[in-house]
Amino acid sequence: MCVPCPWLLLILGHVASFRSATGWSVEHPQTLFAWEGACIQIPCKYKVPKPRSRLDSILLFQNYTFDNTTRDFTGKVLYNNTKASIETELYFSQQDRVTFLGNRSNNCTLKIDPIHANDSGKLGLRLISGTDKWMEHIHLNVSERPFQPYIQLPSEIRESQRVSLTCGLNFTCFGYDISLRWSLDGSEVSPVTSSITSSVENVYTESKLTFQPKWTDHGKSMMCQVWHFSQVLSERTVRLDVKYTPKLQITVNPTEVKEGNSVTMTCQVNSSNPSLSTKKVSWFKDGSFLKEQQEQEELTLHSVTKDMRGKYQCRASNNIGQGQSKEVALTVLYPPEPSKVHIYPSPAEEGQSVELICDSLASPRATNYTWYHNGEMVPGASHEKLQISNVSLWHAGKYSCLAENRLGCGKIEQEAELDVHYVPKAVTTVIQSVTPIREGDSVTLDCRYNSSNPEVTKYEWSPQGSGSEVTPGVLRIQKATWDSPPIKCAACNYKCSWSFPVSLNVHYAPRAVKILKVSPASEIHAGQHVLLQCDFSGSFPTEVRFFWKKNGNLVQEGRYLNFSSISPEDSGNYNCMVRNSIGETSSQAWSLQVLYAPRRLRVSISPGDSVMEGKKATLSCESDAHPPVFKYIWFDANDQDLHFSGQKLRLEPLRVQHTGSYRCQGINELGTGKSPPSTLTVYYSPETIGKRVALGLGFCLAICILAIWGMKIQKKWKHNRSQQGPQDNSSGQSFFVRNKKARRTRLTEGPQSQGCYNLAMDDTVSYAVLRFPESDTHGAGGARSPATQGPPPNDDDTVTYSVLQKRNMGDYENVSPNCPEDESIHYSELVQFGAGKRPQAKEDVDYVTLKH
Repeated sequence: MCVPCPWLLLILGHVASFRSATGWSVEHPQTLFAWEGACIQIPCKYKVPKPRSRLDSILLFQNYTFDNTTRDFTGKVLYNNTKASIETELYFSQQDRVTFLGNRSNNCTLKIDPIHANDSGKLGLRLISGTDKWMEHIHLNVSERPFQPYIQLPSEIRESQRVSLTCGLNFTCFGYDISLRWSLDGSEVSPVTSSITSSVENVYTESKLTFQPKWTDHGKSMMCQVWHFSQVLSERTVRLDVKYTPKLQITVNPTEVKEGNSVTMTCQVNSSNPSLSTKKVSWFKDGSFLKEQQEQEELTLHSVTKDMRGKYQCRASNNIGQGQSKEVALTVLYPPEPSKVHIYPSPAEEGQSVELICDSLASPRATNYTWYHNGEMVPGASHEKLQISNVSLWHAGKYSCLAENRLGCGKIEQEAELDVHYVPKAVTTVIQSVTPIREGDSVTLDCRYNSSNPEVTKYEWSPQGSGSEVTPGVLRIQKATWDSPPIKCAACNYKCSWSFPVSLNVHYAPRAVKILKVSPASEIHAGQHVLLQCDFSGSFPTEVRFFWKKNGNLVQEGRYLNFSSISPEDSGNYNCMVRNSIGETSSQAWSLQVLYAPRRLRVSISPGDSVMEGKKATLSCESDAHPPVFKYIWFDANDQDLHFSGQKLRLEPLRVQHTGSYRCQGINELGTGKSPPSTLTVYYSPETIGKRVALGLGFCLAICILAIWGMKIQKKWKHNRSQQGPQDNSSGQSFFVRNKKARRTRLTEGPQSQGCYNLAMDDTVSYAVLRFPESDTHGAGGARSPATQGPPPNDDDTVTYSVLQKRNMGDYENVSPNCPEDESIHYSELVQFGAGKRPQAKEDVDYVTLKH
C-alpha cells in the first residue's frame, strides 16, 4: 500500500461530519490508518434526533450491504451492544477485538485491537435510539507493514537561519506506543517538541525539529524513524538543500616577495549554492576596494613596494548574497627603516616601571637591536624592548637604538629623552616663631624642600584648618591653643610629599581643675575624717603648686585638704587652684556640706519675755542642724509634753496661767537636741487690778461688820450667861462652845500658779444646829420639888450659827504673801459641866454646807 502524500493526508484527515434530515449528527475522522498487528482507535461523537433521548443500541459492521427486502443492513458484525446491556451513562463494553469507549448520550468512540490487514475497507456504525436509526460509514486503511512517516520541510533553507522540520505519522492508538526520532547524517538530533493527537478531527503523531543549519549541511541526509519500544518500525529520509553564499579562497605565489619583485594572487570559488550570478570577483586591501584592479579571478602586483604589504581579500556574489574569502597577508621583504624610540609611560615617575620600544619597520622583523643612553651603548640590551623596572634619576637622559635583520642594518632617525619625574624631596616644616610658644601666641610655620621635578605647584597642611596660608608654603596660626596637634606640610607637584610632623609644644596653664573627694565615700557627717584632693587634666610645664580657698579666703597650700574631725563650721564653698609658670587655674566652687544633729537650740519669745494678759505671744524654736529639723516637741517647766510639734508655738489669748518656763526639742535624721528653758511672764491688765482692789475693800468692810456684830452677840451672850449661870450650874446644864480654827491648804493649779488659798474662792454657806432635849433625870437626894424646879425648858433649845461667804470670780494673786488664818467656825464641841445628869435623850449635831 502506498503512503499518502502530505496534501492527501490533509484531505483524508478532514473530519467527516454528517447531519441528516432526521436530526442525527455524527463526527469522526473519515479515514483511519494502521498496520497489521497494531490497534486502531476511532474517535467519535454523535447526537440523537430527539432531545433527552438515549442511545439504545450500537453495532459495528464490516463490509455491510443494505437488504431492500428486509429494509435493514446485513454483513459481518464486529460489535453489537443492545439496550439491555447498556446500564450506565458511561460504560465500557468489549466484544472480541472491539471495545466501545463511548456512552449513551454523545460519545461513540471505538477501539479495535489488534487490527488486521483484511480489516481494510468500509465499516458501518449502526446507531439506534428508539425508532430513530442511523448508519455511519468509516473507512479503514490497514497495511501489512508499518508505513513511513512524512517529513515537512520549509520552502527554502539558508545557512545560519533557524528552520523548523516536522515529522508526522497518521497513526495513534492508546496502548500501542510509538515515538519519532531525528538524525542528521547518522547523528541523533533532539527534537524541540513531540505530540500525539487523537480527536474527531485528527489522529496523528507529530515531532518538530528546530535547528540552525550550516553551509556544510548542504546535501546531508535528515532521517525520521518510527520506534515502537526498541524496534524501528519505519523511517523516512530527506536530503537537505541548504542555500549559502559563495565560499572563496586566495592563493598567493610567492607568499614572500622582496621589494621590487612581482607577485600574483588567485581567487578560487570552492563552493556556492546556487552558482555565482556572475564571474566577476572584487579585490580588497585592508578592507578598501582596489578600484584600479580589474574584476577578475587573478590579481598581479608588479614592482612591489613595502607600501603594498597588507591584508588582501576577494569577494563574489550569488542569489543568496555576497561571499568573501579570508584575509591573506602579503609580506614584502626589506631591511629595517630608520629607528625611533617610544617611551611608555612618558614622562616616567620615579620608582615606576618604564618600557622603551625601538620602532623600526623591517621585513622580516629585526632580530638584533643595539641601545644607546646619552650616546653610550647600554650593555646587555639587544631586544626590541628595553625594560627599566625601577626607574631612578640617573636613568634620565636621551635614548636611541639600531635595528638589524637578515637584509641589513638600519639607521638612527631620532633620539628620545626619558624625563624622570619625582616628588619633592626632603620636605620639612620649620617653626619661625620664637619658642617657647604660649597659649594664645601667634605662630608662623614654613614648608621647605630640596628639589622637585616638576616644580612644586601647591602646598598642603595637616590637619586642615590649622591656620591660614599667608603665602604659598607659609602658614600662620593666629592663636595657638593648649592642645594644638602636631603640624606637617606637603609640597606637591604631580604628587604630594609630606614632612614629618612638628609639635608646637604650647605652654599653658593647668586645665580642668576640679576637687575630688577621696574619703568618705558617702555623705559627710560631723566628726568624720574627710580628705579632699585637687586634681587637673594637664599642665605644661608640668611643675605646679596647689592652693585651697574657703569662701574666697586662702586656707592652705598643698594638693590635699585634710579634716581629721570635721565640724559644721568647716562647711562652705571650697576652691582649689593649680599654678604653674604660665598661670593659675581655679576649680569650680565645691560645696562642702557637713551633716550634724540639732544643736544650739533656744526659745525666742515674740514680742518679748513679759507680755500682758489678753495679748498673744509666739515662741519660736531656733536650731542649727543639717539636714534641717523635721520635728519639734515643746515642754513646760515640769518637762510635761505640750503635744505640739510645730517650730512656732502660738499662745492666744494669754492668761496669767501661761506664766512659766518653756523648752523645745528638735529632731532630724542624725539625732535630737534640747534648748535651755526660757521664761514667759504674763502680768495683770489695769482692768484686772482695779477689780481686785474693789473686791478686797468689800471683803474688809464685810469683816469689820461681822466683827462688830460678833462683839455685840458675845456681849449679850455673856450677859445672859451671868444671869442664868446659877440655875444652869445647879442643874448641871451649863456648857460653853469652843471654836476650833482650821487653816486652808494652798491650791495648786499648775506650774505657773504661785499664789495661796483665797477665802473668797470658797463659795459655801455653813451652819450648825445644837439641840438639847428635856431631861427626865432627877437630882440627887430624891425627886425634885416643883418649887426648886426652874422654868420649863423651851420646846426649841436650838442655837444656829451660820457664816455667809460671797463667791469670788477668781484668784489673781501672783505673789506669795503670808496667808491669814481662817476665822470661820467649821465645827463646835458641846462641853457639859455640873453634877446633874443629862436627860436620856438623843443628841443631834447637824452640820450643813450649802454651795451655790
